[in-house]
Amino acid sequence: MPVLASIEPLVWESDFFGIRSGIVRFSDSAAALSVAQLAAFERVQAKVPAARSDLLDGLQQLGFQLVEGDVDLVLPVNGTDASDDPGLAVAQESDISSLRQQAATVFAQSRFRAPWYPPDASGKFYAQWIENAVRGQYDHECLVARAPDGGISGFVSLRQLNEQEARIGLLAGRGIGASLMLAARLWCEKRAIGTLRVATQVGNTAALRRYIQSGATIESTAYWLYR
Repeated sequence: MPVLASIEPLVWESDFFGIRSGIVRFSDSAAALSVAQLAAFERVQAKVPAARSDLLDGLQQLGFQLVEGDVDLVLPVNGTDASDDPGLAVAQESDISSLRQQAATVFAQSRFRAPWYPPDASGKFYAQWIENAVRGQYDHECLVARAPDGGISGFVSLRQLNEQEARIGLLAGRGIGASLMLAARLWCEKRAIGTLRVATQVGNTAALRRYIQSGATIESTAYWLYR
């Protein structure tokens, strides 16, 4: 079955990884995706709703391979009790070095892993993501939990999508996930945002448990495929 789609160049990722990259954009009004179109890129990504077996089959016939599953969750944040504020601080530029090191370690295995990308690509990608969040680029803010010695024991980055919704970008901190989630909800409350979104890998059961225990529900699932 033909896959009706176009390919959108991924300019930032192409520059960052040094791999000419694009992403499949599905549309019933598009022409059938061809091998010639795909050959113009070194790496083509596709995110396919889990229920669309027709797209999965069509992409596999074009040479795509499964990389990982993805879960999107949604969490209502109204009514969060400010008296429970865990007291996270807004990250400063002086925190960037430590945050980069932590993000590179925690997110060393992601869909940017080998053999699709160089062995250290995933760590570098997420290190840059958290630095950008501190600087208010893409994500709007990064909150950090400070350990008694002044170090960073955890962090969460957040981006306001519109007047009603926000999304967690990165979240990491062993044993303090509940505090990080509460801080994210309070961040939304202060901005009159009623819905918080977050995504994680299907195989990251620890993150899934934390989000669900914090009140999130699964909204959708999808698969990432690469060619």
